[in-house]
Amino acid sequence: MKKNYYALVASMPDVAADDAKPALSVAVFKEEYLPRLSAKDRTLAELVLLKYDNRNLLAYLRQGEDAGFDPRAVYPREAWIEAVAKVKADDGQGRTLPPFLYKFIAAWPTLEETAEGRLPEDILAEAYYAHAEKAGNRFVRDWFAFDRDVNNVLTALTARQHGFQPATRLIGGDEVAQALATSGSRDFGLGTELDWLDTLARIHDTTDPVERERKLDLMKWDWLEEHTFFHYFSVERLLALLIKLDIVERWAAIDATRGRHVFRELVERLRNEAEIPQEFRQ
Repeated sequence: MKKNYYALVASMPDVAADDAKPALSVAVFKEEYLPRLSAKDRTLAELVLLKYDNRNLLAYLRQGEDAGFDPRAVYPREAWIEAVAKVKADDGQGRTLPPFLYKFIAAWPTLEETAEGRLPEDILAEAYYAHAEKAGNRFVRDWFAFDRDVNNVLTALTARQHGFQPATRLIGGDEVAQALATSGSRDFGLGTELDWLDTLARIHDTTDPVERERKLDLMKWDWLEEHTFFHYFSVERLLALLIKLDIVERWAAIDATRGRHVFRELVERLRNEAEIPQEFRQ
C-alpha cells in the first residue's frame, strides 16, 4: 500500500512556473523533507536528485579535487574520491553508489577511444536513464522516459535542420531512438506514439534560445501537472514538486544572469553616449 503524506504535502508552499524565486529550494527539500519520506520513497526522490551527482562526477573526473560541487546532490564530495579509489583497486566491497556510476568511472580512462564520437555527458545520461527504468514507481519511469524522449527528439530535429546524422547523440536504443535515427518522415513515424511531438517541433522552431528553453520547460511543467492531477498526497506529488523546484531555480539563475548582461549592455551604451564628442576635446 502506498504511503500518503497529508501533513507534508499540506505544508508545502505553492510553486508556479513564473516564480522569480521559489519559496522552497531543492537544497531545503533535500535536507528537511527527504528524511520524512519512507525508505522506499526516499530512494525515488534520490533518483531524481542523481542528476546533480552526475554533474559532480563529471566535474571531479575532469578537474580533480579542485572541481566545483553542487550540494543538491545525493552523495558528498568525498564519495567520488572513495569511488575512484575503489575502482582503481578493483574493490567491490562497500560500494554505496548506484552501479552505473562505478561502471562509468571504470570506463573513464579510455572513454575517448571507445566512445565512437559520443560525448561523456551522453554516455552517463544513457546509463542514468537505464537505471531509472528499473524504478519501482510508474510515475518515475514515465517521467524519465518522457524526459529522455524529449531530449532525443530535439537532437533529431537539430540534426535534420543542420544536415548531420543524430545516431551518435541519441540516448538509449529504444523504439523511439531507433525511429529518430532512421526515419525520413516528417514526424519520424512517431506522430501517433508521441502526442506532444508537434508541440515540441514548434518549440524547436523558436528562434530566441531563451524563449525556446522557457517554452520547453513549460511543456515539461504541463506534463508534470497532467500526470499528478489525481495524486493528491502521494509521493508522486512530492516528486513532481522536486522536479518543478529544479526548473524554477534554473530560471531564477538564468534570469539573473540575463539581467546582469542586459544591465552591462545598458551601462556600456550610456557610457558611449556620454563620451565627449571629438570636436570638443582638447
